[in-house]
Amino acid sequence: MSGTTATDDDGTLVGIGDPYAQAQQALANIESALRRAGAALADVVRTRIYVTDIDDWKAVGRAHGEVFGDIRPATSMVEVRRLIDPDMLVEIEAVALIGDA
Repeated sequence: MSGTTATDDDGTLVGIGDPYAQAQQALANIESALRRAGAALADVVRTRIYVTDIDDWKAVGRAHGEVFGDIRPATSMVEVRRLIDPDMLVEIEAVALIGDA
């Protein structure tokens, strides 16, 4: 999944000003998309996290760890200048392996 942000089912941004809440919503969106594809969080092998302020790494990392703590996919977090919406603080990509290995 690419470009997963903190939007709800109506497309409204969740957690304005709160990187932890935005990471939680983005991760919930990833989980939902995985289910629709016949996969689960346990199938995720790689995540990439983009933040607009690297000082938010602890809050975003905490949300990521709450979801992937036991799964432990390869992960990177990088600071970007901005995302498509100025209120977006976090974007998360996930790679999952589905099917026969």
